[in-house]
Amino acid sequence: MAMTIAQKIVAAHAGVKKVESDDIVTVGIDLILGNDASAPIAIKKLEELGMPVLKAADKLVLVADHFTPTINSIQAGKIKSMMEFGHRVGAGHLFPASEIGVEHALLPEVGLVKPGDLIIGGDSHTCTYGALGAFSFGVGSTDLAAAMVLGETWLKVPPTIKIDYEGQIGPWIGGKDLILYTIGKLGTDGGLGKTVEFAGSALSHLCIEERLTIANMAVEMGAVNGIMTPDQLTKEWLKERNKTNGIFLESDPGAVYEDELRIDVTSIGCQVAKPFSPGNVIPVEEIGDVELDQVFIGSCTNGRLGDLRQAAAILKGRKVAPGVRLYVSPATRLIFQQALNEGLIDTFQAAGASILPCTCTVCFGQLGCLAAGERCLSTGNRNFKGRMGHSEAEIYLSGPAVAATSAIRGKISHPSLVTDMAGVNL
Repeated sequence: MAMTIAQKIVAAHAGVKKVESDDIVTVGIDLILGNDASAPIAIKKLEELGMPVLKAADKLVLVADHFTPTINSIQAGKIKSMMEFGHRVGAGHLFPASEIGVEHALLPEVGLVKPGDLIIGGDSHTCTYGALGAFSFGVGSTDLAAAMVLGETWLKVPPTIKIDYEGQIGPWIGGKDLILYTIGKLGTDGGLGKTVEFAGSALSHLCIEERLTIANMAVEMGAVNGIMTPDQLTKEWLKERNKTNGIFLESDPGAVYEDELRIDVTSIGCQVAKPFSPGNVIPVEEIGDVELDQVFIGSCTNGRLGDLRQAAAILKGRKVAPGVRLYVSPATRLIFQQALNEGLIDTFQAAGASILPCTCTVCFGQLGCLAAGERCLSTGNRNFKGRMGHSEAEIYLSGPAVAATSAIRGKISHPSLVTDMAGVNL
């Protein structure tokens, strides 16, 4: 029987030769992720059960990224208890506040994600790892606790829809624009309960960072997860980190998809999601005159080195508009160090930006909160009402090029207003 890449990974971890959509199976897990927002709830549940023996402690990864830096004793207590638990049970990998990094940038960076893996996490954007050919998805804290004990979980095999990106990607267009356009076209329920397999010739020309951005936002379509076929670029990216390549799989010819969609990227321009949904998407040229109070560049979606390079190229030699707060948050300490070595941090600071810690910060509403009536343009993945502070604040989403340009002009703007099509400052 022909299977998709997602079905192959699930079947292998279920110990069966084949699976079909809607099969209910029990699968072994390669990696179990918890953060300081989700893991404390799971730990409390385990304590209520008398702390059963954890069969999968060695597969457990605990990251303090949501509440770091802490702003009160409650948050500090959550991180303290999570790390004490991790040491007590012998968790495989601990990333305390002293080793900060946004989990979905950090885990691939340190080589914990491999093609062919099955990964669960107490965070909805665990689907990010599908960009490396892993079957990864978010779970609730109770399921997280059960997985720690059993080393396995159950799932209903999701049907797969396939999205082929074809054509030539234009200047300043990245993974964020492609996924925003896709969510705008299909809606926030367009992938509900499904696996989204991203493919196509245009995708093959995107770097791993851009692919991670696309997979990261599969959940904003309602999908269980997103996945891509790992290729030579994936292998080279993994090799640079001196890690094992994992198991490279691909969908069989004749594999059954619930739906297939072809998107010609040639005509896709810079995209913006308006409040209060990642699916409320229009081309930036159609946004009108939207003045801003704040711009945020960072998060597990667009806080990687390539994102910072793109933003810095636009900001170099320019100043942030009067009255606009620009926050930049590199996704990990390694990314921060690389940006520092390349002079990107100097560029940001010279432009008037504030550099924030390498954690979830503004995206999660931990820092840089908005007042009633304020507007923020964010490179994060969600613009829900109240996510960054007051429920009457407005959040817009874009890629780093639009964000940097908008910080300069004080309103949401296309990069062509400050650069030529080759990316040269005007």
